[in-house]
Amino acid sequence: MSILQRVTLSSASKNIFKVYGSRLVNSTAKYCTTNDGKEKNISNVTVIGGGLMGAGIVQVAAQNDFDVVIVDKEDEYLQKCMVMVRKSIDRITKKKFPDEPKLASKFVNDTLNRIKTEKEPSVGVANADLVIEAITENLDAKWKLFEVIDKAAPKHCIFTSNTSSLPIFEISKVTSRPDKFGGLHFFNPVPLMKLVEVVKAENTSQETFDTLFQFSKDLGKIPVACKDTPGFIVNRLLVPYMMEAIRFVERGHANARDIDTAMKLGAGYPMGPFELADYVGLDTIKFIVDGWHKNNPDNPLFNPSEMLNRCVEMGKFGKKNGEGFYKYTN
Repeated sequence: MSILQRVTLSSASKNIFKVYGSRLVNSTAKYCTTNDGKEKNISNVTVIGGGLMGAGIVQVAAQNDFDVVIVDKEDEYLQKCMVMVRKSIDRITKKKFPDEPKLASKFVNDTLNRIKTEKEPSVGVANADLVIEAITENLDAKWKLFEVIDKAAPKHCIFTSNTSSLPIFEISKVTSRPDKFGGLHFFNPVPLMKLVEVVKAENTSQETFDTLFQFSKDLGKIPVACKDTPGFIVNRLLVPYMMEAIRFVERGHANARDIDTAMKLGAGYPMGPFELADYVGLDTIKFIVDGWHKNNPDNPLFNPSEMLNRCVEMGKFGKKNGEGFYKYTN
């Protein structure tokens, strides 16, 4: 079993997420019916960004009877996205329909038939009830995107970002619909991880929030509500936890391996903080902490770490490139 599967499926991991972690009528939105016969006011979903997270969101939406448009700027990226979706659907189908080839084939075909690809964002959002942005964690890039699609999307369309580190309110400022803007933070791998953080920013209307909360349930996820605070719930707790572990080593109080062993055996965590940091990516953690520190310089939880900075400067990003706090072999 891979590290990813252990994080996803272990009872300890489930307990961590338990700890850390009205029906509305919109006359302008289109309605369709879910499998349990209830109406939903989101039918057409556009996902912008065909990377790992975007592909996972596309898959779970299409599997749950939503019509989905995936938008990315190059045919190559769209093709890679669809390959990821197809491989993931095939894995799920083998478990869902192990002895029913006809049902398995229908499930795959129905899911894929609900997905369309598009290179132009303004075209991709033309009929959207909901947009989920999943592009790079760069505020300027997100602003440019939302400025374009704000002019093209229907007035009733709700905008969301899958950001894990940027303020939802800041992203929404360039649009004419901050009341219809919220956060939908999924977790990787999206098809397996049940949690979605539904983020209510300063100007997000209660109606928008409730719609996003119900949409998350319609995907078969377990949503949790959160205000627009840095890192939301999971990252706000996990990143300072990893950073304090790094500072623990910097102070000479213990070494990384002993800290990992202590947290796994003493706290029942599936991974220690240094193993987790290597899995997340040291460059990713540095990016998040630097952003938080810039916006909240007086919060000691967000102080940078010289040890982490040196690792990133040396190109030690973690498991993804073979070395972080530990060395890895493929």
